[in-house]
Amino acid sequence: MKNAIISAKGLCKSFAHNGGQVHILTGLDLDIYEGDFTVIMGASGSGKSTMLYALSGMDRATGGEVLYHGENIVKMREKKLAALRRTDFGFIFQQMHLVSNLSLFENITVPGYLNRTRSAADTDQRAEQLMEQMGIAKIRTQLPSQCSGGEQQRCAIARAVINEPKLLFADEPTGALNKKNTTEVLDLLTELNRSGQSILMVTHDARAACRASRIIYIEDGKVIGELTLPPYTVQEEKSRETQIGAWLAAMKW
Repeated sequence: MKNAIISAKGLCKSFAHNGGQVHILTGLDLDIYEGDFTVIMGASGSGKSTMLYALSGMDRATGGEVLYHGENIVKMREKKLAALRRTDFGFIFQQMHLVSNLSLFENITVPGYLNRTRSAADTDQRAEQLMEQMGIAKIRTQLPSQCSGGEQQRCAIARAVINEPKLLFADEPTGALNKKNTTEVLDLLTELNRSGQSILMVTHDARAACRASRIIYIEDGKVIGELTLPPYTVQEEKSRETQIGAWLAAMKW
């Protein structure tokens, strides 16, 4: 039986708007399991990204619980929550948010230095290993503006995993990339998952969802469907796309 790495129970998120309340998440219950590549899908405005940010503590839920190792992060003090995000969680976004005046190597190493669980020399060595794995070692000294979108996103992935997070959150990580770069980034995420990295990814792209071992579909802030898949292989990608497409159609995507 799989162990839940993080669990949402009755999760709610509302925003004040024009004197009233807009309800985005409405009593959402969800377990994310260790070792899974979980993908969240749903129509625009369904609450996908809001859910991701609430689960990761990037945004405060307005009700319910988010349990991580038995502790409700909704009630955590900001200092402790920030430390949790730095040590146990990794983040990848559609926009890479790299520091423009730092080289790729420096962008990757800074979170490692801040975490202080390794020496600077060990952090540098891990960054170099990650850059080799991501295929960006030869451009380690370049600034983000000197690199392609795919190279920047691979740097962002390396930065996200420099501290060996227990859970990697990804919000539309291929949304700004062309087909070639999308495939390369998805290949890297798949490789990370095969090595044991737990991943929770939001996407609107059915092709990206093919890499998942589990797809969750949400509508109006609630889970309405779930699809479990065997490990991804290139040889079965087309049949997998067909299966996911049929399932999404049943979800009225």
